[in-house]
Amino acid sequence: MGKDKVDKAANLVKHGVEDAKDGIHEGQHRVAAEIEKAQRKTRGTDMTAFEKAESLLLETKNRAQAEVDAAKRNVRDHR
Repeated sequence: MGKDKVDKAANLVKHGVEDAKDGIHEGQHRVAAEIEKAQRKTRGTDMTAFEKAESLLLETKNRAQAEVDAAKRNVRDHR
């Protein structure tokens, strides 16, 4: 096996590992966002306005982080 083939194989493995990590992180962020949304729905009026706002910000942050992880995979896969 030539050096080019070894490098290519190593890059494929590296990208696969990075894609897996980003996929896991994306899933974690999406689940966290859904938990925040469900918490607001479940607790409803038991939450203060500040708690609702904080929960909404956490949901938004987690959704944004999930999109970043998805974008990383997309960019990596289209190089």
